Amino acid sequence: MGTTASQLSKESLSEYQSNPFKERICQVFSTSEQKDGSLTFEDFLDLLSAFSDSATLEIKSHYAFRIFDFDDDGTLDCADLEKLVNCLTGETNDAKLSSTEMKQLISNILEESDIDKDGTVNLSEFQHVISRSPDFVSSFKIVL
Repeated sequence: MGTTASQLSKESLSEYQSNPFKERICQVFSTSEQKDGSLTFEDFLDLLSAFSDSATLEIKSHYAFRIFDFDDDGTLDCADLEKLVNCLTGETNDAKLSSTEMKQLISNILEESDIDKDGTVNLSEFQHVISRSPDFVSSFKIVL
């Protein structure tokens, strides 16, 4: 039996292996009805396309937003932002933020990003913030 695209992406891409969002990336790009994160070959091509150097800021920011929207509700709320921070900092005791530090960081993120002040960051607000980050397009990639 051949290697599936999901196995290929999980086993052979070293950048994927070290990515703290690897499971979430597969969930976002998977079209599987089982919601198990498995990827068809077409899903795998979509993933590579979105992470390629030729993908536009709009495409990259759309997929980044979906990856960070852990509960798939169309907004980044406090729970999504906490998961995002934990993925980035690691959840080991020496790296994990205290409850106070986490609340302050999320408050700072919302202060900077939540334009309509509804307590969440929507796609438009996220794209606005990303558009001011010159390194985003070049850093949101997977190199084969």
